[in-house]
Amino acid sequence: MAAALALFIKLIPLYVTVALGWVAGRYLEASGKHIAGIMLYIVTPSVVFSGVMAAPLSPEVIFLPFLTFGIASVLGIVQLKLARRVVTDGSASIIPLCVGSGNTGYFGVPVALLLFGEEGLGLYIVCMLGTTLFENSVGFYLAARGRYDLKSALWRVVKLPSVYAFLAAVLLNLSGFRIPDMFVPLFDNLRGAYSVLGMMIIGMSITSFRGLAGNVRFTGLAFFGKFVVWPLVAILFWWLDANVFGIYEPAVHKAMFLISITPIAANTVVIATLLDTSPRQAAGTVLLTTLFALVFIPVMISLAF
Repeated sequence: MAAALALFIKLIPLYVTVALGWVAGRYLEASGKHIAGIMLYIVTPSVVFSGVMAAPLSPEVIFLPFLTFGIASVLGIVQLKLARRVVTDGSASIIPLCVGSGNTGYFGVPVALLLFGEEGLGLYIVCMLGTTLFENSVGFYLAARGRYDLKSALWRVVKLPSVYAFLAAVLLNLSGFRIPDMFVPLFDNLRGAYSVLGMMIIGMSITSFRGLAGNVRFTGLAFFGKFVVWPLVAILFWWLDANVFGIYEPAVHKAMFLISITPIAANTVVIATLLDTSPRQAAGTVLLTTLFALVFIPVMISLAF
């Protein structure tokens, strides 16, 4: 448990950042939607590019985003069917985003850096891209069903800068190109901005701390899908690959496990706000899972690693 306590202490600055975001939104009228645009089109592609450039690539590693995307999609679709039977206030369509994805970027990247170092962070980011693709394709489509068609969802993927950053980094990495030393500090700073601004978006989305749970059935389903089902699937993948298939090294298993235990993605709030589909419910649930993860992640990491 000493390792869990040490990681718990290291995570505290992330929660201070959430609180600062709330102060900015509450008293400075700062808009998370404006920051989200900067994150989507500038900061996130930069983090993806530099992470993939640092990763040791192979055909198996390049396949990882598609594996993560497939798992997230199946989880999202299955639990949407469950949510439609349990939740009746119109918020069920947000459940796939809650359970299929996770705060793998804003929250997970700094944790991965603490746990795995630079090289391990590259592998983690390669896996993480799968959840980003899910958020902006299948997850968005399921959340927007009835307002947007499949063509619109696919068009969002075509316009997603992180996809092109990933492809460019794979080509350059395999060709032996490395980021010039003069640009390394720039990418380091962008990675720091990624975590700080991403966590602040969560705080900005909370206008009131009253009634954070909202619809208790929705919150319960979101917690169950994110902190029970996803980790169990990741553990099953870990066991099968380690004992049957033997495709990936332990660093990949750990990266996938970390993805599975991250809290609900902050981008869920952005999408819910954009679609005007229970944004307060989404924001409250995201914050609750983020607070829960403060204890959950250190405990799970100390047990699994």
